[in-house]
Amino acid sequence: MAKYLFLKHYRGAPTPENDTPMDQWTPEEFTAHVQFMSDFADRLEASGEFVDGQALAPDGLWVRYDGPGRPPVTDGPFAETKDLIAGWMIVDVDSQQRAIELAGELSAAPGAGGEPIHEWLEVRPFLTAPPTITD
Repeated sequence: MAKYLFLKHYRGAPTPENDTPMDQWTPEEFTAHVQFMSDFADRLEASGEFVDGQALAPDGLWVRYDGPGRPPVTDGPFAETKDLIAGWMIVDVDSQQRAIELAGELSAAPGAGGEPIHEWLEVRPFLTAPPTITD
């Protein structure tokens, strides 16, 4: 089994087919989207492939260490993650192909008009061993 992280990108990836921003969805469209996500997670939990997942609030900060006694830097010339990542899910699957298959299904979550979003998901394997360094 291998763990993969699915990052849900609502901005910062190629434009999805159903590109109506979530804040313009009706309450029914939002509820249908959340229900799809919940049903998807329940199905993966039943198969033993679900590890965890969360939606992220739009608020966020950038923080870094800037030396002893110095305040953290909270803004800079960076794209803000809150604009890029709306949530995540971790799965534990038998193969990369299975991770891709599940990400494709998750991409079909409904959006405006009840139509699939066709959103882009970033699929990242967990690092299981330190990288090999060669001279």
